[in-house]
Amino acid sequence: MASKYATAPVPSTKLPGGIPYIIGNEAAERFSFYGMKGILTIFMTSFLFLMPGGVVDEQMSDSDAVKWYHHFVSAVYITPLLGAFIADAFLGKYRTIMLLSIVYCLGHGALALMGTELPFMDTSLNPSLFLMLGLILICLGSGGIKPCVSAHVGDQFGESSAKIWLTKIIMVFYLSINIGAMLSNLATPWLLKWYGPHWAFGVPGVLMAIATITFWMGRHKFIHVPPGGMAFIREVFSGRGIKALLKLSIIYLFVAVFWALFDQTGSTWILQAEDMDRTWLGITWLPSQIQFINPAMILILTPILGWVVYPAMDKVWPLTPMRKISIGLFIMAVGFAIIAIAQQLIDVGQTPSIAWQVIGYAIVTTAEVLVSITCLEFSYTQAPRKMKSIVMGFFLASVAVGNQITSIVTVVSVAPSGTVHVESAHDRITDWMNDHDGERPNQAQSQQLLADMDMPTGLQPPIYSLIESGFTIEQPLGEGSIGSFASGKLYYDLEGGKASMDWPAMFELNVAGDHIEAYWKKNDHLPSNEEGAELLKGNLDPWGQPIVYRLINSSNFSVGSPGPVGDMLAATSITLNGTILHPDAAEDAGTWLSRRKAELGIETAATASGEIVLSRDHQIGGQNRFQGAAFFWFFTWLMLGTAVVFVPVAYLYKPHTYLHEEQEPG
Repeated sequence: MASKYATAPVPSTKLPGGIPYIIGNEAAERFSFYGMKGILTIFMTSFLFLMPGGVVDEQMSDSDAVKWYHHFVSAVYITPLLGAFIADAFLGKYRTIMLLSIVYCLGHGALALMGTELPFMDTSLNPSLFLMLGLILICLGSGGIKPCVSAHVGDQFGESSAKIWLTKIIMVFYLSINIGAMLSNLATPWLLKWYGPHWAFGVPGVLMAIATITFWMGRHKFIHVPPGGMAFIREVFSGRGIKALLKLSIIYLFVAVFWALFDQTGSTWILQAEDMDRTWLGITWLPSQIQFINPAMILILTPILGWVVYPAMDKVWPLTPMRKISIGLFIMAVGFAIIAIAQQLIDVGQTPSIAWQVIGYAIVTTAEVLVSITCLEFSYTQAPRKMKSIVMGFFLASVAVGNQITSIVTVVSVAPSGTVHVESAHDRITDWMNDHDGERPNQAQSQQLLADMDMPTGLQPPIYSLIESGFTIEQPLGEGSIGSFASGKLYYDLEGGKASMDWPAMFELNVAGDHIEAYWKKNDHLPSNEEGAELLKGNLDPWGQPIVYRLINSSNFSVGSPGPVGDMLAATSITLNGTILHPDAAEDAGTWLSRRKAELGIETAATASGEIVLSRDHQIGGQNRFQGAAFFWFFTWLMLGTAVVFVPVAYLYKPHTYLHEEQEPG
């Protein structure tokens, strides 16, 4: 049966008619994606725990937010393989894009509805559940259409038009992505600050709906390359198909390390920006907003590199795709080194200018143009004709691999916490309480609940005890513990909420904290690492070990006890984290966070007194192996090593180009 749509390009030197619809769709879709993604880290650390229906006292840590952010980005960039398979084998690119765009819109809707109060019911939509639901749907929608849209651009061109237009349109396509990203990076952090999560996630959802409608409007202008069906399967598993995928996968492994660094602009860079002086060009930027530099720089650099620098260099030294990628990998290492140096300044208590990140963005954006745009076009040209989407899926999977590298490093770098078994026991106790109308279990019942807990060798399971105000869970500390310091205890109220903690070394750490606070009040700044060590000289923990001081930034420090095993990275170490709290600025009084805290009756000591105060929080285990700048330097050296190894690979790589055949008009 003949298709009602054109299924192959005709010989022509004109711009294909469907391109404007694809460009418009991409700009709106990228606004929706980057708007949501740009505020995700800040939302998880500062907003999620305050949402209606959430748990007020469980704020997500920075390391957990980085981990989950990169898990999400990984999922977004692994689902392209599914979308590509559906498109190339069964539905074709157009129908796959339309179907998954609807799923995409539903995902944005779920995020916008987080914490919404249900009418006529004394409850709200669980924010954690709807966050998970929304992100899963966005992974399927956004990830599923990614390879199809990129390949759909290429499908509009035959050999005649490709020679004139393809490279230029790939650049314009990338520019449209970054126009959408730039506008959303400026707008959504502002919406989040002043109007809250519903608007900040809802507006990107509206833009995704506009993107879907725009794409549907171009249906009669597009070239609809039919799905390959069994021919696609045969080509994928043919010698040519397997060879193409294997050759490109070698390149993608190197590019994955590039993405491990680049996508931290949405996680670790944002968290770093919170510790910087964000006044630049006379404007005080929100931490998430500074991401707009990346798409803005792409808008400037792409035409300059593509239409001026590349042709000039090509006359002197043939600038092949492999050489562009190789140069980009080295440049990325330089960009991350800039961020590592900025973090070193933060680590010694300085507040460096956000201009450090602006410079970093300019450098890594140059690397992105060289690596990402080049690899996008190269992937399309190297894919056999029936495998365009699946190859794009493999290219995008390199982003997933890169984000998993970052996530794994983040997880591995954080030491375990000695309270993990207490928390597990607490979950079992509260689950039992929920099943028994809030009644607390007695000793015999608790022993049954905790009897089968899987404990490390030499460590006893937690001990549950009833008290008048609620209950306690005590954790024996095992080998290395002595006398009255043989265990730590957490106290919970009648509903199972955490009330307080009694852990060895807390008294000694509070004394050390008093010394640091006295220094801060006298000098109006926290001591350096050397000054702190001198201040605490002779202060010992219960095991006779020196108390360890570390300056984190201009507003944060820690004093720690290595615990019974004498290791700050052990699960049984204990740390007092101190934070200088400033009263809310007058201009921030009307923000969503301030309004929400007022609704919940939450006041920090600084807010209540109107004075600058120092707060303290105790942490068991959970220390980071890559403290401060060490984290950024690790990735800098990883990138540099990757770039060096890529040089001979680029030299030996032999490309093979495939483009769609044209059909005669009529």
